[in-house]
Amino acid sequence: MTELFTLTRSEMAQLLLSIEGHHKITPLELLQKAWTKHHKTDVDQGTTYAAFLSTSLPPILEKLIKGNRTAGFSLQEIASLAQMIEYSNTSLTSMQNWVKRDFKEYFSSPKIGKKYSIHQAALLFIIDDLKALLDFDSIRNLFKGIFMDPVRDDDDLLNPLILYNTYADLFEQLDCEKEPLIHTDRGAESQVLSAVDNVVQSFSYLTERQHLIVRNIIFIATLSVQTTYLHSLSKRYLNATLFL
Repeated sequence: MTELFTLTRSEMAQLLLSIEGHHKITPLELLQKAWTKHHKTDVDQGTTYAAFLSTSLPPILEKLIKGNRTAGFSLQEIASLAQMIEYSNTSLTSMQNWVKRDFKEYFSSPKIGKKYSIHQAALLFIIDDLKALLDFDSIRNLFKGIFMDPVRDDDDLLNPLILYNTYADLFEQLDCEKEPLIHTDRGAESQVLSAVDNVVQSFSYLTERQHLIVRNIIFIATLSVQTTYLHSLSKRYLNATLFL
């Protein structure tokens, strides 16, 4: 049985940072670490070689494993990476619609020759997460608050990759700590907001207003990832019920 190589959002963000040269370990080392973490039983039993042989690798991952770095991606490669992210179910067709129609101002032209930049790839992953809670008009309005002018990068409060990495790490931290993300009581809301505030404090260059904008976007994105997980879980049980 073939298994898809799966990464958490935090692992994907770390992979993109490594490809961009902003990580202390290589993309291959990150992928090895992620695969080992998700296959502890195989590691303990000494069956890692056989298990990896049954893992399906998209061409972009094969390229990274061979040590070939890239400054940009084709849309097909970005879609392949997105399909590796746990609980994500986006498609190449969806991304084509986003870059050509729904968010075309952010993708008016690829940044790296005929390819899209790593930051544009991160932006597509962010759109995929936010659409679990928000319509496209709302997402565009959020982007105006944090990315300002779509054709410029130097006015971003946070660049897309840092934003993606920030809420991906935060979600994983809260998930590991078993914080009550799925509850809607005020206590849970304040706990998550407190965690977000602690993260945003590190962006000391932000004004008070900008701090609020960034805090709220990270808060929304974190809840969107949780919603994506719940949607995925519900679909699994629906499919099991219909199959049986």
